[in-house]
Amino acid sequence: MTDITALSIVCLAALIHASFQLSISTLTLMSGHALGSGRSHTRLVSLLGGFTAGAATMTTLLICTLGFLLGYLLSGEHVPQVLWAAACGLLFGVGVAVWLFYYRRGKGTILWLPRQTAEFLAERSKKTHNAGEAFALGLASVFGELLFISAPLLVSVLVLLPLSPDMQLLGIVLYVVISMLSLLTVAVLVSGGHKLSTIQRWRETNKTFLQFAAGTALFILGFYLYVNEVLVTPVMTSGGIS
Repeated sequence: MTDITALSIVCLAALIHASFQLSISTLTLMSGHALGSGRSHTRLVSLLGGFTAGAATMTTLLICTLGFLLGYLLSGEHVPQVLWAAACGLLFGVGVAVWLFYYRRGKGTILWLPRQTAEFLAERSKKTHNAGEAFALGLASVFGELLFISAPLLVSVLVLLPLSPDMQLLGIVLYVVISMLSLLTVAVLVSGGHKLSTIQRWRETNKTFLQFAAGTALFILGFYLYVNEVLVTPVMTSGGIS
């Protein structure tokens, strides 16, 4: 796999990550409580900045920690075929989960989450009063969606492991920046004075498309990696030996 191909896969995985909505839902909920309590625009911007920084930090920590663990456990730069097969299976499984039950049925953009996670995030959104608390809430929102973002995170780490340190650093930066684009966009819109009702209406109108696009992208990425890393690699190896 060339560096360009690896970085392209990282970018696609990051776009899939960006399509997930828990951090955005938590951000809009926090912003709604802040606006409802009459806080100043400066305080609102501070909360938005803290939340976004927390989400970006947790994403960076997750990809770096996973990369460190796999790099420590794997001998050499070659990723075992069985690990690629497991990663593809995870992509397919998460893709089915996104298609079937990412959103709860009915109106709105309510996500399928464990009750304790949903209650915790909702409660902390109401009680967030400063940038530090918003930062912690951003951390928690990313961690709360680990079930879905684990697939793009794992694939990104696997394609980055064989690369040079410079390319690995570039890949991590690309993943974090691209995965934060949707959250950054909403934060900028809210801080710029756009109504939360307008943003929420757009999310409700396009939720089916986002759900279908994310699930389909997971399947496409899983199929590509399965063909190129699980099926083709053994054939090429056998051909070289014979």
